[in-house]
Order: sequence, then C-alpha cells, then structure tokens
Amino acid sequence: MTAALPAIAPRAGLAGWSLFAALIAMAGLPIYIHAPKFYVDSYGLSLAALGGVLALLRLFDVVQDPVLGWLAEAGRARRGLWVTLAVGVMALSMIGLFAIAPPVAPLLWFAITLSGLFSAFSFLTITFYAEGVAKAAALGPQGHVRLAGWREGGSLVGVCVAAVAPVALAGLTGSPFAAFAALFVILAVAATFAMRDQWLGQGGGFENPLAAFRPALSDPLARRLLLIALLNAAPVAVTSTLFLFFVESRLAAPGMEGPLLLLFFLAAALSTPLWSRAAQSWGAKPVLLCGMALAIASFLWASTLGAGDTLAFAVICAASGAALGADMVLLPALFARRLGQLGQGGEAAAFGLWSFVSKLSLALAAATLLPALQAAGFTPGQENAPSALFVLSVLYALVPCALKVLAIALLAATKVPEV
Repeated sequence: MTAALPAIAPRAGLAGWSLFAALIAMAGLPIYIHAPKFYVDSYGLSLAALGGVLALLRLFDVVQDPVLGWLAEAGRARRGLWVTLAVGVMALSMIGLFAIAPPVAPLLWFAITLSGLFSAFSFLTITFYAEGVAKAAALGPQGHVRLAGWREGGSLVGVCVAAVAPVALAGLTGSPFAAFAALFVILAVAATFAMRDQWLGQGGGFENPLAAFRPALSDPLARRLLLIALLNAAPVAVTSTLFLFFVESRLAAPGMEGPLLLLFFLAAALSTPLWSRAAQSWGAKPVLLCGMALAIASFLWASTLGAGDTLAFAVICAASGAALGADMVLLPALFARRLGQLGQGGEAAAFGLWSFVSKLSLALAAATLLPALQAAGFTPGQENAPSALFVLSVLYALVPCALKVLAIALLAATKVPEV
C-alpha cells in the first residue's frame, strides 16, 4: 500500500478538498438549527414531536457510524462512484426537506429526509477523512497538517455560510429555505466535480468485516488518540447543548444567540490556517496543547459572567472558537498520520470509529446535562433562581474545563511522533 502512494499526483488540488469539506459541513450542524424551526413555522409541528424525532435520529446516527466506516472500506475500489451516489442522496434529501411539500405526514417526511441527509453526511465525512490519509502522505512532510488546514477551514466556512444563508436569502426570495436547498445542490455539483480525480481508494479490502477495525484498535497510539478525541469532544458537546440557555438566561441577552454563534464559527474558520502553519513550524502536539489551554482559559472566564456581560462573552466566543480551530485541524491530523504510519489499511473503518466517539459525546451530553439542569430548577425562557443560574454556569463552563484538563493530561502523557 505504501509503495503506491508516490503515484498520487503531488500537486495539491487542496482547494477542491476545502470546497468538498464546506459542502459536507453545510449539511451538518446548521441543519439541526434550521430544520426544526422551518417545520414549526411551515407545518405547525410541535417542538416536542420534532425533539423526539431528532433524539431518535441522533441515536441512530451514532450507532451507524462504525457500519458506514466498514461500508466505505468495503467499497473503496469504487470509492468515487459511492461518493457520487452519497452526494446525490444528500442533495435530494436537502431538496425534499426544504423545497418539496411533504407528500406524507410532515413529521414522517421530516424523519425520512433527515435520515437520508445525515446518513449521507456521515458516510461522506468518514470517506473524506479516510481518503485524506493517502492524500496527505503524497504531500510530503507535514502533509497531514497542511491538508487538515484546508479541510477544516473549508468545513468552518461551510458552517458559517449555511448558518446565515437562509436569513440572507430571505431578502431576495419569498422561499429562502428552498433557495438554500437549490444553492446546496449547485455546490454539490461543483464540489463533486472538483474532487472527481481524488478518490483513489488504494489498497485491498478485508475478507472479515471486523478485520477492517483491527489496524486502529490494535495500535496503542491510535487507541489513545481515540480516547483523547472522546474526552476532547466532550467540552464542545457540553457547551453546544447549553449555549442557547446560557446566552438567554445567564447573560440575559435573548436575541444575541445567532450573532454570537456566528462569531464563534468565524473565529474557528479564521484560525485554522494559523494553527496549521504553527504546527508545521513547532509540531502538532505542542501547538494543540496550546489551543486546548486557550479553551480552558475561555471556560474559566465564562464561569464568572452574569447578566449584561455580553461583550465579554463575545470575546470568549472568539477565543473559544479559535481553540476549536486547533482541535479540528490538529487532532484528526495526528490520527490520520498514525494510520498512514501503520500502513495496514482500514482508514475508513478507523474514521468510522472516530466519528462514533465524537457523536457519542454529543449524545451523552444531551442525556445527562439537560436532566441535571432541570433537576436544579432551571426553566428556559423564565425567571430563574440564582441557584439554578449558578448550576447553569457550572455545567456550561466548569464541567467542560474539567474535561479539557483530562484531555490535556492524556495528550501530554502520550508520545506522539512528529514525523
């Protein structure tokens, strides 16, 4: 497998990777934000019903990732075809979700279209990162960090565009979400064309499906990086779950959620080339540790805020967004580089596991934090007792801080070769 890598054209073509990353990202987190409100406003569905469907879909999304990783591994010989089909499913699901009147009960149509969208999203994410292992090896020294900078920068730009596009399109058309879906289809065609010669899918398959997971699971460093990924994703999962509540109730700044969230993602996007260049100069591990330390400082500051501290929180959003940029660029790059060093194949299965642990943290956060907040007497959108607001601050800021400290300690104790 490794002997064939130099045959890959060393010309970067990294703009195509960035564009494809933006496409995938547009179908992720922003859809969790837009789709429920769209179906409430358009079809009068209840938040409780939509929340139940989203919870089931998230659970399904978590458990299917290892299976999708194996499928991506099994179909690697015709990876370009499978990717094109998955992009088609994702684009059609987006059109069905936002641009077609439900031909069945709206709640059922919501579940069907989101199932197709998120399954295609997960398959493409896993395959995209797996293909990046060989691509980065062909780029030469620090290729994994270089590729990660372009890839994650594109991802974050995609998130920002998808977050604001429906609002921006509302001034141009009476059907902004249908226009967003059409824009997504256009981008899907462009991104698929830009990546048309990048899906090489080198290497053979595995006769035993479970054997595809063996290279990552049998390697101590790869297992350690998976554990670090789980711990490191947990703080983001916590803050994502509680962000809207913190801004509305702790800061007493309803209406500022959108601008602050956009600032967070913009800071992450703008920071990615800086983290990538720093890692190429000083090494991925020490630079990643610096980014994680910045996140801890942000969490500690957030724990001191109260009503009216919106400006201070905006600074925190910028700082924590930049810290997220380091996480997104460098930690997957370390994992991909280790897979390349092993040279045993199974990259898609390995990134199926990577996606699984990342999403598992989101599921665990939702399952534990919201009940804990309710038990503390917190009620969204209402006046809350100081004790309930204190618990909100602890859960939003100090719990992520503790989790981040554990991730830092584990990474610091892990010997990660830089070449």
